[in-house]
Amino acid sequence: MQTQQSVSVESAVMQVGETPEAGKSTNNQYLTFIMANEEYGVDILCVQEIRGWESATPLPNAPPHIKGVINLRGTIVPIIDLRQCFGLNGIEYTPVTVVIVLKVQTSDGSRTMGIVVDAVSDVYSLSENDMRSAPDLGNAVNTDFIRGLVNVDEKMVILLDIDKLLTLDDIPNLSSIADKLSAESIN
Repeated sequence: MQTQQSVSVESAVMQVGETPEAGKSTNNQYLTFIMANEEYGVDILCVQEIRGWESATPLPNAPPHIKGVINLRGTIVPIIDLRQCFGLNGIEYTPVTVVIVLKVQTSDGSRTMGIVVDAVSDVYSLSENDMRSAPDLGNAVNTDFIRGLVNVDEKMVILLDIDKLLTLDDIPNLSSIADKLSAESIN
């Protein structure tokens, strides 16, 4: 089952580069994934790759949500457990656990990061008009990284702004560590 799901998601990712025909809606596509029975989505243009879970090389003194780094064809990619970032209970990784490799825009340019999620779900083409803002929860809960909420087939999907999520202060910038590890692996 995992193979069929991965193939369909990969096929959808491959179609991202297609240009919409003239006169058709310019909906954005979102890759959705499951965590704790909730469905989240990220802009599919940020998705570089979807991989099955494989152990990462742990980093000393890293916080628990940083699972380590992987070498992705010569690029050192930090891997973050999104469950732990969201304060959800940890679960044992299974064959459907995946790492979504994302290109994140930062003030310094861009960097590649991986997030561990329970499973990939689907790809939706969504209109900005269907999207609702995240509720104002005051200063107690930071919702800056929520792009919006949208109903799809009678379920709510939480769309994440991955650029804001993965650059929050509680997600340390590992680019210098990754650069250092890359230099050490070359020597």
